[in-house]
Amino acid sequence: MYKIFFSKKADKALRRMPRNLALKIAKKIKELANNPHGMRNIKKLTHHPGYRLRVGDWRIVYTINDDELIIHVINVKTRGEIYK
Repeated sequence: MYKIFFSKKADKALRRMPRNLALKIAKKIKELANNPHGMRNIKKLTHHPGYRLRVGDWRIVYTINDDELIIHVINVKTRGEIYK
């Protein structure tokens, strides 16, 4: 199982969103820790290192370090804001 680390941006975004949505996203991140390469709605980013996970209209951008079993969540934003 991978360890999950959050950037300051991602932590702040999760704290500011409605609680029910934050719990839904947190659940998906926990699933990601169990199987980071086999989940649905994951795509490799083209112009940046890392991946994105889609949860409804929200996107979770993260990187995976397979050597140390670490997932670093970089940012959590809506679809329109995340790619700017």
